[in-house]
Amino acid sequence: MTPTANLSVLTLIIDASLPVQLIMLLLVVISVLSWTVIFKKWQSIGRAHKDTEAFEKVFWSGGELMGLYKQAEQGSLPGALPKIFESGMREFLKTRSGPGADAAMSIDGARRAMRAAFQRELDTLERNLPFLASAGSVSPYIGLFGTVWGIMHAFTGLANVQQATLASVAPGIAEALVATAIGLFAAIPAVVAYNRYATDIDHLSIRFEGFIEEFSNILQRQAIR
Repeated sequence: MTPTANLSVLTLIIDASLPVQLIMLLLVVISVLSWTVIFKKWQSIGRAHKDTEAFEKVFWSGGELMGLYKQAEQGSLPGALPKIFESGMREFLKTRSGPGADAAMSIDGARRAMRAAFQRELDTLERNLPFLASAGSVSPYIGLFGTVWGIMHAFTGLANVQQATLASVAPGIAEALVATAIGLFAAIPAVVAYNRYATDIDHLSIRFEGFIEEFSNILQRQAIR
């Protein structure tokens, strides 16, 4: 690149050295994957909130538990909370009808079943979140590596120049800094999305755990009748 060359971002990317271009390509791939995960998690977590609110509304409306259980068992109630409810109710009914069962055993079995279902649903909600965390933490360093490599390449090219000026150094440094800019572009949305979704999942987790305790109390009252 000559000192009078166009310093547009596209030109800087095209004129960058091959290692820097490969680093930029890697960062673009990471960015595309991050945005894919961001949109998918936005949809799944939003759907989880709606399904949870819908089930809680039905559950606390005072309906009959066995009717609700049959709906959950048939899969007509979408979402994580119906699965947690269905697991606890199924275990409660199985334990209660077994030989030598008592109230404490039935409640303990239902609670453990709901805890297991809760953990499975939580793992599903948290799927791909580690990728966003990794993309947010690693991308700036990958971009920085490209910048360091590009600056080294720029200064190496000045070895055969009789007189080094700012005009001769600036294009090489500018094309190297593009790698850092792309790294930040990949990292910032990933970090913001990770923090937002982790908070949303924590809120859902608290609601699920609260439901488990409240439903356990309901089952306890059912067991002692």
